[in-house]
Amino acid sequence: MRPILETIPLADALSLMLSEARPIERIERVALDSAAGRVLATAPVAPEDVPPFDRAAMDGYAVRAEDTFAATRQAPRTLRCLEAIYTGQSATRSVGPGQCIEIATGAPMPDGADAVIIVEETDRHADDVDLFTPVYPRQNVGRRGADIAAGQVVLQAGDVLTPARVGALAACGTADVEVYAKPRVAILSTGNEIIEPGQPLGPAQIYDINRYTLGAIVSAHGGEPIVLPTAADSLDDLSRAIDRGLEYDMLLFSGGSSVGDRDLILDAIARRGEIIFHGVAVKPGKPTALGRIAGKPVVGMPGYPTSCLSNGYILIAPMLRRLARLPPYRPAIARVPLARRVVSTTGRHQFYTVRIENGTAVPAFKASGDITSMALADGYIEIPAHVDIVEAGQLVDVFLF
Repeated sequence: MRPILETIPLADALSLMLSEARPIERIERVALDSAAGRVLATAPVAPEDVPPFDRAAMDGYAVRAEDTFAATRQAPRTLRCLEAIYTGQSATRSVGPGQCIEIATGAPMPDGADAVIIVEETDRHADDVDLFTPVYPRQNVGRRGADIAAGQVVLQAGDVLTPARVGALAACGTADVEVYAKPRVAILSTGNEIIEPGQPLGPAQIYDINRYTLGAIVSAHGGEPIVLPTAADSLDDLSRAIDRGLEYDMLLFSGGSSVGDRDLILDAIARRGEIIFHGVAVKPGKPTALGRIAGKPVVGMPGYPTSCLSNGYILIAPMLRRLARLPPYRPAIARVPLARRVVSTTGRHQFYTVRIENGTAVPAFKASGDITSMALADGYIEIPAHVDIVEAGQLVDVFLF
C-alpha cells in the first residue's frame, strides 16, 4: 500500500486543472443544422440585408399614408383595391393616389405604398375599402435591413451557437460555419475485474460503469469521448494505453489512482511525464490525480463510481469547458430545507447527494461505490471542509444535475 500522505484543497485542484486545459485551436467547418452548441471560430459577415426587402408587418392593406389622413369611423376614407399579394409574391402594380393593395404579413411592400393599415381598421365592399383610422409613413412596415445590414458582423468569434444564433445565421443564408473542433478525450478504464456490459460476469468481475458516466460528462460539456480498450493492472499495459491516449487532447483514466499495490496509474504517468498533484481534500473522490505528458493533461479518476462521477461534475466538466472554449457551467439551484441532519468529515469538502421531496432535500448518498447514490438523486449540496454537521431544517443550495 502507498497511502496518500497529503491532499490539496479543492480550489487548488480546480485551479491547477484549469491551468492545464489549453483551449482548443483546431477549426473545422460544420453544416448549420449540426452547429448548435458549437463555438464560432470566425466572425460571420452578412452578405445581404435581412430582411432583403421592405415587408408588411401586419395583415391589411398597403397604402399611401397621405391617403389615410383624417380617416375616422364616422368619416372613413375609401380606397380602390388593385390586387392581393401574399408571402412569396410581389405586386404586379404600383399604388397610386386613392389606391391600395391587400397584403399579407411578410409580403414585399408594393411600389408607391409606404404604410400598412391593419385589416381590423377596414371594411371592404367588392373592390372598395373603407379606412377607419389614419396611419403614418412606415407604420406596420418592416424596413429592409432592419434586422441585419449587409456587411454587418453577425456574431463574434467565440460565441456559442444557441438556437437563436443559429437562426440569425440561417437568416443570412449561411449553410455552414467555421467552429472550434470538439476536444477529443480518451477514456480508459483500468482493472482486471472490469468487463463490458452485455457480457456474462465471471467470478469476481464487475461491469464497467465509469467509462459510460465519464463519456456522458465529456459529451455534455463540449468534448468527444474516445473509448480505449480496458487496460489490465500492469505497468506495461498502462504505458501502452497512454501511448494510444496521447493521440487525443486529454486522457482520462478511471481506477488505478488510489493506494493499492495494483493502483499503478501514478507510476505510468511518472514514467512518461510528471505528476502535478495526487489527492484532493474532497469526499467522495479523494484519490484523484493530475499529470502532464507531452504537454497534454492526464487525469486519474477514482475507481468507485460515485467518486468518479462526482469529480466528473466538479473537476472534469470545468476543465472540459475550458478546453472546448465554452463558458463556465451554471447549474440550476434549488434552495430548500434539509430533511434530516447530515454529518460530514471535517477537513474534506463534501459533495452530498440529495433528492428533492415535498420541498425538502432528502439525503441520498449511500457509499462511494454505489452508483445509485447519484442515479437516485436530483443534485448535491456542498459541505465546506470546516463544517462537520448540517442540521435538519437548515436551508441548503441544491445544485441540480
